[in-house]
Amino acid sequence: MGKKAAIVVCTTVAAAAVAEAAAAMRCSRRRRTKATEKGWSESDGKWERAAEMVKELEEKCRTPVWKLRQVAEAMVVEMHAGLASDGGSKLKMLISYVDSRPMGDEKGLYYALDLGGTNFRVLRVHLGGKEKAKSVATEGEDSHLYPGRQRELGFTFSFPVRQSSIASGTLIKWTKGFSIEDAVGEDVVSELSKAMERVGLDMRVAALVNDTIRTLGGGRYNNRDVVAVRIHAIPKWHGPLPKSGETVINIEWGNFQSSHLPLTEYDQTLDDESLNPGEQLISGMYLGEIVRVALWRMAETPDMSAMHHDTSPDLMVRTMKVVVELCDIVTTRGACLAAAGIFSILKKPGRDTLRDGEKQRSVIALDGGLFEHYTKFRNCVEATFRELLGPEVAENTVIVLSNDGSGIGAALLAASHSQ
Repeated sequence: MGKKAAIVVCTTVAAAAVAEAAAAMRCSRRRRTKATEKGWSESDGKWERAAEMVKELEEKCRTPVWKLRQVAEAMVVEMHAGLASDGGSKLKMLISYVDSRPMGDEKGLYYALDLGGTNFRVLRVHLGGKEKAKSVATEGEDSHLYPGRQRELGFTFSFPVRQSSIASGTLIKWTKGFSIEDAVGEDVVSELSKAMERVGLDMRVAALVNDTIRTLGGGRYNNRDVVAVRIHAIPKWHGPLPKSGETVINIEWGNFQSSHLPLTEYDQTLDDESLNPGEQLISGMYLGEIVRVALWRMAETPDMSAMHHDTSPDLMVRTMKVVVELCDIVTTRGACLAAAGIFSILKKPGRDTLRDGEKQRSVIALDGGLFEHYTKFRNCVEATFRELLGPEVAENTVIVLSNDGSGIGAALLAASHSQ
């Protein structure tokens, strides 16, 4: 199951309450699949096969709450296995070595480099302590470095990396459609550092993070009490313990596989064509591709011939109904599975239930264009997540969009790990 929207679980004493409209909203799982109800089967039955295909896809993509709970349970099991040993789980559970999180009082000028599936960005960020962090065009006269000190960079590398420290890590595999075999197994920080040296850039990587950890940095800037994993809960941890006693785990759930996932032949077709099989269920990069594959199947003869010869005046209306319904089915499945994934993160430390009447508030910071711009996807994630939590826990759980995590989060983590 792919993932572009990054997840950070936080706790805070004071947080903005979710609007009542969002709290009450439920995912619209439309079940209007009878051909006669949609009017597709008129005109001598030319649209019957299309209606049958849509209905079949909807049935295979169904995500009732009990199934989503099974997915979440399976993810929690894999989380435990991934924390116990490397390679023993379908979730990598990579140690990030981030043990010093932004406190909101960082000062100075830092850089951020963001290399991911969608963007390649470079930022210069000014941190002014209690003042809001901001991107700046120039270094400024008050930003001169002390003798012997280098500029410091937060490097967001949004691909699976096995880290050995906060500023080193070898690429495990490419995702998001990338495939550069020579880079697999190489230390990405070392390669970047050598490239900067070649062009005479005096800069060091202070923190290597992925987009999830970067979002944590941005979310932490606004929400102080972030839930991290205690070191004693990570059996595979070796070496000296960090002073904080905590670290952040990068789950890497992008290609999580389980018998509980609602898969279809269209997913298999996409997997067969993909450089990174298994990512398509909730990733914005692939949702449209699933719809495309389904439409392509519908266009195969003799179905294409039948639809092409339909001369009825409402042809465009029928066509739009098919496309909209396919989009709704695929989006609903993706959003519900994303909600199940977030729920599993709360479930792992037991934050999915109330303890002795204690009402601890949880804040989930999400980043990514899919959640930010796709309203139906966002509404369905929020509604399904609240349904999984139940009313009492949901009352004290908030999902927020972490806009400033896109680049500034990496700069903040560079500052918190500055030398």
